[in-house]
Amino acid sequence: MSTAEPTLADIWKLFQESDRKFREMSRDTDKKIKQVNESIGRLGNRLGDFVEEMVRPAAVRLFQERGINVHEVHQNVSSTRNGEGVEIDLLVINDTDVIAIECKSSLSIDDVNEHLKRMEKLKRLLPAYANKQVMGAVSGMVIPDNVAQYAYRQGLFVIAQTGDHLAIRNDAQFQAAVW
Repeated sequence: MSTAEPTLADIWKLFQESDRKFREMSRDTDKKIKQVNESIGRLGNRLGDFVEEMVRPAAVRLFQERGINVHEVHQNVSSTRNGEGVEIDLLVINDTDVIAIECKSSLSIDDVNEHLKRMEKLKRLLPAYANKQVMGAVSGMVIPDNVAQYAYRQGLFVIAQTGDHLAIRNDAQFQAAVW
């Protein structure tokens, strides 16, 4: 019994079938990667919510300990005006002061920069606070030292876990930026 040599057409057909299978596998892999990324994103959001729920009940105490006599906490404050929007995780206020707090699971320099942009437009987009002294704070489960130092240098309070409670990590010489 003799076996015939494959023809160019046979090789081409085999190549096309292999290419089709590869593309199909690639689409399946891309779909699975997308699903994993979405799951990780949802988990990151849930961890951010967890940080927010940790900071919210401690926020008044933390700033009162710093001599800022705040007494109200507002969660998930948002506003849209003239096609521009702002979202603040927590607003801690009194009659003269507002502190806008950004809560993240893992705080990065990009997160600090985004919060600084929020601070720039807060009074414009939330005019009820236009005549108040507005300050900013960032918090996170994980805050690398370089990120904490950067936030400090930008005039933001840094709220982090220390032992079994939350604390403002800024030293006594810290001067908060005011918007």
